[in-house]
Amino acid sequence: MASCIHLSPQERSELEEIAKIHPIRVTRHVMDLMDKEDPEDPIRKMYLPSTDELDLTGAYDTSGEADNTKAGGLQHKYEPTALLLSTNICAIYCRYCFRKRMVGLPNTEVLSQFDEAITYIEQNPEISNVLISGGDSFMLDTSILAQFLQRLSTIPHLKFIRFGTKTLASLPQRIIEDEELIRLFREHNASGKPRINVVTHINHPREIVPETMEAVSLLNSAGVTVSCQTVLLKGINDDVQVLCQLMNGLVEAGIVPYYLFQCRPVKRVQKSFQISLADGVRLIEEAKGHLAGMAKRFKYALSHPIGKIEIVGLLGSELVFKLHDAKYTEDTGTMFTMDAEEAGGWLPADLSLSKDSVA
Repeated sequence: MASCIHLSPQERSELEEIAKIHPIRVTRHVMDLMDKEDPEDPIRKMYLPSTDELDLTGAYDTSGEADNTKAGGLQHKYEPTALLLSTNICAIYCRYCFRKRMVGLPNTEVLSQFDEAITYIEQNPEISNVLISGGDSFMLDTSILAQFLQRLSTIPHLKFIRFGTKTLASLPQRIIEDEELIRLFREHNASGKPRINVVTHINHPREIVPETMEAVSLLNSAGVTVSCQTVLLKGINDDVQVLCQLMNGLVEAGIVPYYLFQCRPVKRVQKSFQISLADGVRLIEEAKGHLAGMAKRFKYALSHPIGKIEIVGLLGSELVFKLHDAKYTEDTGTMFTMDAEEAGGWLPADLSLSKDSVA
C-alpha cells in the first residue's frame, strides 16, 4: 500500500500502530478507484485507516451477537434465520466494520463444527433460511460453497439460502472469473432446492463500476437475486446527491436496495463514521423525494440487541421507531418514540421492550 499512496513518516508510523490491532487489506481493484492524493476521498476513507481508529469510544459487539451464539460460528437471533460465520477473512477490510473484533484476526467466533451447526438447524424447524456470512463468504473456495449448499439442501424446512459478500464492490473478478461458481448456482437454483440469494454491501456510487455490473448480471443469469445492505457513513454517503446516485445506480445494476443501516457505535469506528439518527432521517427523507419507487424501497434501520429496528421518521422532536425484526417475536411490530437529542446516533444498549428480555 505504501508504494501506491504517499504517506509521511508520521502517517506511516500511525498506520503501522493501527495495523497491529486491526489489519489493513485493500484490493488492487479498490486502489484503482481511489483518489490517492485526497485524504477526504470517500473510497480512500472507507478502506484506509486514519488516526480516528485510535479512539476507543463505543463497544465491539453492539448488537448482542455473543448472546445469540448457539455454537461456534452459529448465531440464532431471529426465529426464521440462522447465521453462519463461515470465515473471518474478507478481500478488503472496511474501516467501519461492525465485526472489527474478529475480521482478519485469530478468533473462536467463526464456524468450526459444520456438523454441529447443521444438526442445530435440523432440530429447529422454525428456521426457514440461512445466511452464510463472515467475514466474506465468497472468500471461501467454490468447492466449500458447494458443500454448504449440498448439506443445507437436505433440510426440508429451509426455503432459501443467502450468501453475504462484498466482492461485488471489492473484488468482482472473484465472480466474473469463476465459471464454476455461476454453474453451481445455476444448477442449484434449477433443481428446486432452497433458492440462493446474495446480499452485498455497496456504500458509494463510485463502487458501481462495469465489473460490478458484469458480476451482478452473471449472478442474475444463474437465478440469483442480489440485494444491498448499505451503511450510512459520515463523509461517504451522508449527502442527498450521493445517496440518490447510489440508490439509482444499484437499481440500474440490477441490485435491490434493501437496508440503509445506521453505522454502529463500534470502537475505532463511531467517531469517524457515525452521524445522528435525526440527521439521518432528514437526509433520507430529502433523498427519497428525488427517487422513484424502485430506488427508495430501502428501510433505514439499526441492528440492536433487541432486534432490527426501523427508524420511521421524526415527529416534532421525537424519533419514531418500529421493531422490524425482534429477538422476542411478540415484540415484532412494536412502535416507540425517543427524544431525538437524547438518542443521538444510537439507542441505549439496555433498551428493553419485552418482559421476557429482562434478566
